[in-house]
Formats: sequence, C-alpha cells, structure tokens
Amino acid sequence: MNADRASLRRELRARRRAIPPAARIAAAEALAARILALPFLPAVGDLAGYWAMDGEIALHVLQLRLPQALRYCLPVLSGDGRLRFAPWSPGAPLVANRHGIPEPDVDESALIEPEAMSLVLVPLVGFDARGHRLGMGGGWYDRSFAFRNATGATPPPWLVGVGFKAQQVDALAAAEWDVPLDAVCTEQDVHFAHHAVP
Repeated sequence: MNADRASLRRELRARRRAIPPAARIAAAEALAARILALPFLPAVGDLAGYWAMDGEIALHVLQLRLPQALRYCLPVLSGDGRLRFAPWSPGAPLVANRHGIPEPDVDESALIEPEAMSLVLVPLVGFDARGHRLGMGGGWYDRSFAFRNATGATPPPWLVGVGFKAQQVDALAAAEWDVPLDAVCTEQDVHFAHHAVP
C-alpha cells in the first residue's frame, strides 16, 4: 500500500505541475468563488490557507476576496509535529521553514491552535469524490486535527481539501490515521462529505 501511495503521489504531483499558467490563473479565480459560496463559510474568525508550492492551486485570489471579519492565516510547523497557524497579509514578514516553505515570521505567542480555527483549507496531492485525501506524506494535517477522530468533535474547524480537478482519482483507501474532510473544492466542483451535506 505504501509503494502504491508513493507511486500515485509522484504521478499526481507531476499531473498538477503540468497544468499551464493560464489554466492555473483561471482555476484560482474559480476556486475562490466556490470556497466563498460554501454554506458553512464562517462570517468571522480565522481561516487557514497555505503557501502554494510544487504546483498546488493558489489561494491569492481567495485571500483578497475574504470578508473583512475573516482573518487569513498560514500554517507554521511546530516542534511537536503539529501545525499552528499565524495571521498573515501580503507584505508581512515571512521565514522559510525546514522544508523551504514560507511561514509568517511571528512570535510563538501569536500562534493559533488547530482547535481554535474556524475553517482550514487543506492542500491535496489527490482526492476522491468521497472526500478521501492523499497528502504529501508528512502527516502534519492528520496529526494537527487528530482530535476530531479521537473525540468525535464536529466542526468548527471545518476542513476543506483544495486542489485541481485533475488531481481527482476514482478511489483512495483511507488510512486509520486519516482525518476526514468536510468537503473538497476544485475549480470545477465541490464534493461534500456525507456528514457536511448542506
């Protein structure tokens, strides 16, 4: 199973990197509209995005169109293997983490715990229509939101996977540590998990 997941991960990463620039720009516009139309989009609170790398779908259009009372955050890697989140706006200082991904350059006291987020946009390598997600393999999001599995906690935070339609596969097997998503948004459609159907 691990070899299959690694092979699929390589194939899907290559697929998303091959998307031409004009299609990427159009996709970012369409994705922003779909996210802003989610029935559970909070009116206030903290929404986490990510810094797009390795061909991931960009979130800059969404960030610029968020309601004023919804604060945009980026993930920050913590020493305990979990993510924390920090508010960020264009032009604010960034620092590269151990993987070379930019993070807000803020004091640890400014970081927000995963449980306190309102909505988290989770980057995808692959996904299926049931909302199963294939990530990069580091487990950061699953460890950070494992409390949802352990306690049966319901949203918020809402967990929404985001990616290009080209990253969809027929079926993904869920691992026991996978934290279920509430929805997956692409530039073409939205797939709601059965528990989050509006």
